[in-house]
Amino acid sequence: MTVTWEELGWERLAAGVGRCRLPGWDCTVGLILGEGTALVVDAGSSLAEGARVRARAQELSGGRVTHLALTHPHFDHVFGTAAFAGTEVYAAVGVDAVFAHERGELRLDAIRNGLPVADADEAVDALGPPRHLVSGEWTLDLGGGRQALLANVGPGHTAYDLAVLVPGSVSGGPEVVFCGDLVEESGEPQAGPDAVPSRWPDALDRLLALGGDDALYVPGHGAVVDAGFVRRQREELAARFGVS
Repeated sequence: MTVTWEELGWERLAAGVGRCRLPGWDCTVGLILGEGTALVVDAGSSLAEGARVRARAQELSGGRVTHLALTHPHFDHVFGTAAFAGTEVYAAVGVDAVFAHERGELRLDAIRNGLPVADADEAVDALGPPRHLVSGEWTLDLGGGRQALLANVGPGHTAYDLAVLVPGSVSGGPEVVFCGDLVEESGEPQAGPDAVPSRWPDALDRLLALGGDDALYVPGHGAVVDAGFVRRQREELAARFGVS
């Protein structure tokens, strides 16, 4: 019996493309299915959560997760990475340095935001560098005519923001853009000490150029939005930070 996306708590966005909103911080993870391949977008906030995401993704795909893309180096998106051992891990150039030299800050941020100390310690101890670093754009051939475009569209929410585009021509529906926390729907976009506010509106311009007017935009937190929402958030951020 074939299990459906909804039965496993996922939202189907297009043929072979979906996402799940995780409990706790309402963080989104994405899933793109190819032929004998599966790309997960973001890894969750702990090793246990990452393991649950991987297990559900593999139940939907009928095979193993082969690729993992990290949209930015915040604990709620990357602390589950080590649960994806054996996958090809992608991130924006610079995330490797964050993982190597800012592990203590990642740990403290996670604990301040409510992650149990033991979970934070376990995740930090296991956190390894992404194997593939994206400086511009990187097209993944997932087989069966399925492609996914990884685009380094930052800086903005952080200095290292990666978006994932699934073209509509291969997904059997609209283009789908996984935005990470460059876009947030469930609350005001969060600009922490590692944000680059002066460049954030430009990052959203690049995001809109990537997806176009008819794409589905999947924020890092909250409901799926359209291009109009992204444009409004771009203007709000420009006004908030005093940039054009």
